[in-house]
Amino acid sequence: MTEDVQPLGEDLDENYDRFIVEAIETGCVWTLEGEDGFVLCPAHVNEELLVMPLWSQPEFAQRHAAEEWSGYQVVPIALEELLDDWLPGMHEDLMLVGVNWNDEMQGDEIEPLDLLENFENV
Repeated sequence: MTEDVQPLGEDLDENYDRFIVEAIETGCVWTLEGEDGFVLCPAHVNEELLVMPLWSQPEFAQRHAAEEWSGYQVVPIALEELLDDWLPGMHEDLMLVGVNWNDEMQGDEIEPLDLLENFENV
């Protein structure tokens, strides 16, 4: 991790707020993509739903490209594309967004349209 990027902590609300601020600052978010597509896992809140983790820094995503996701690469998603296409599509597909999961895979799982609304209210 580069010196100027502070690691994510145990305060999930703070990690979520960082996601919004840093995504707006950089104009993109980061996820992992492998041969089978983008990384997905069962949601903690409802195992029948899938959650797609997104991070506000490539270093955060890279830390999760290990173990079961070791074959995955860190890829950017432009913020405009996330807001215009991805989040509405994820809502239609009944998926959740995992926001800035820390090293223990802890973080918010949020409905995509709620995340979209949070960006619009900044």
